[in-house]
Amino acid sequence: MKLLLRLRSALFALALLAGSVACSAPKASSVLPAHAMAPTLQGSSQGSQQAQSGSAPKPYSDAQAVPHVLPESAPAFDSQGAATAIEDLLAQVEREYQAGLSNQSLGRHDAAKVNFDRAFHLLLSSKFNVHSDTRLEQECNRILESLHSLEAAPAVAEAYPAAEQQSEPAPIDEANEVTFPVDPNIKAKAEAEIRATQSDLPLMMTDQVASYINYFSSRGHSTIANALSRSGRYEEMIRRILREEGVPQDLIYLAQAESGFHPLALSRAGARGMWQFMGSRAKGYGLERNFWMDERQDPEKATRAAARHLRDLYGQFGDWYLAMAAYNSGPGTVQSAVRRTGYADFWELYRRNVLPKETRNYVPIIVAVTIMAKNPSQYGLDSIVREKPVPYETVKIDYPVDLRLVADCVETPISDIQDLNPSLLRYVTPKDDTFVLRLPAGTSGKFQSSIASIPPEMRAWWRYHTVQQEDTIASIARTYRTTAKAIFTANEMETEQLTPGSKLMIPIAAGKHPAGEDGMMYARRTTRYKIKSGDTVQSVADNLGISPRMIRSWNHIKGDSLKGRRVLYVHLPVSPAAAREVEVARTKSKSSHPKQPREETASAASVHHKVKQGETLYSIATAYNTTVTALQRANANVATLRPGMILIIRP
Repeated sequence: MKLLLRLRSALFALALLAGSVACSAPKASSVLPAHAMAPTLQGSSQGSQQAQSGSAPKPYSDAQAVPHVLPESAPAFDSQGAATAIEDLLAQVEREYQAGLSNQSLGRHDAAKVNFDRAFHLLLSSKFNVHSDTRLEQECNRILESLHSLEAAPAVAEAYPAAEQQSEPAPIDEANEVTFPVDPNIKAKAEAEIRATQSDLPLMMTDQVASYINYFSSRGHSTIANALSRSGRYEEMIRRILREEGVPQDLIYLAQAESGFHPLALSRAGARGMWQFMGSRAKGYGLERNFWMDERQDPEKATRAAARHLRDLYGQFGDWYLAMAAYNSGPGTVQSAVRRTGYADFWELYRRNVLPKETRNYVPIIVAVTIMAKNPSQYGLDSIVREKPVPYETVKIDYPVDLRLVADCVETPISDIQDLNPSLLRYVTPKDDTFVLRLPAGTSGKFQSSIASIPPEMRAWWRYHTVQQEDTIASIARTYRTTAKAIFTANEMETEQLTPGSKLMIPIAAGKHPAGEDGMMYARRTTRYKIKSGDTVQSVADNLGISPRMIRSWNHIKGDSLKGRRVLYVHLPVSPAAAREVEVARTKSKSSHPKQPREETASAASVHHKVKQGETLYSIATAYNTTVTALQRANANVATLRPGMILIIRP
């Protein structure tokens, strides 16, 4: 086992080194031959004569897009044989990876590590560079993520709060799946707009670009509208960094197309953050990630890394279209396509179908978004109100602290603290490391004075509570799952008299959660779950968002097997506020009709929403035209959502 651990560590280090090398500035050996390089495109905000003169760049014509052809002596590339070999390799790797996931779900972490190590070794020992093919790189990142989570999670997850930040689906995934017709009127209008549009990126009209303009003008209109609204919060910062790094200002629209300017965007391939970095590529540009945080989700750090990466890619390919394609699929993929065909022109590579589907769509999506964003009145986007940048100040801390305690200290909704610190994967700051905590402007002094009263080793657990009119020491103790005596002692109280509006320190034992913070309050009514073939306690728990321990307790089960059983009896999770409303309605119902059972319902003034798989507070709030803050306020500041949970939506 010690040998296996050393092997795994060595492989992990080797992969990170490989990712770092592949993502650094290109070496001479990786640059395309001069005769295969595309001409430098005039459009950089620093070097463009057009930009200096202030004139609008002219649209590309077919005559200008003449591809550069490699001589016939260029080495042949057996694309069919290589594709088959890659598919066979991926099949072997995937079998080991899926076995690892299965063992991980059953709690067999050592066995899962063996599977992930084997999958990883299969990739590294093959004749292929993992960065030469998008599928190989994505598979490598998946394995590394799983290995990383197994290495980091078990030791700390038991000792600290486990609640996690909720990611948002990356808009680029949906756009990649659609195929929209080319509207001749839209295309003609867009071609005319390009002639009058100033941009430091080349803007070219093709059928593919026109198709995406049609999509974002209809079905995808809300996607681009929401992104433009959110852009106001980050635009000033992004443009400043792009200018400092010497790359075109209009690369900001790459982030708009990728993530809609959402720091928590997560693609199906595992790319994360506003600029959708894959794990190994992010490491090569200095973005750290561990059990506690992922700097791909830090808007400022990720913008700096993306600007440098794009600058390196432009230096390698001399063409912004090819640089963007390489940003999506990796420079090895684009370089291979150019060498195979002899063409250093994106649209020729598109026509020859030698790039991955996502990459073929990627550049047209960005060009379409750029054209529409720079001509808002023509596309019904001129009335959008853009968010304002949120001012903040920072405090450097060297202890773990729960963000909910931070919110208590500065008397700010937890959602505001999360928004300011999107790089945190959990509701607690890193252990045994420093962290720069962002706080609402003007609150750092209040935070420092409030946190000083909490013992440093308990800042991941204790809370502050603002006394309400109806509160008693006993009711507060029940809410936070602590004791009245502990509250008395921590606050040096001499009487049970409470003053509304005053703040109490709430001592909570490590490992315990206040009611609702772990998202695990349950409905009184029993739900009958019909067992399906292949079900286990763990799989049912994952599906319903319920702790496996609770399912075993309710059904008197030991272990994970459901063999011989036909049904399970469970109590679905509800938010604390929903539970209270149900209890109030239940009490009223009993007093009015003591002998007639009634279905438990809440106030008619509110709506109940049952959380579905993949939903987040943000997506639910958007669907009901409300805010995350209002949603949390109505549901006792619930932080973690689970499928099946019932939320109250107030009008």
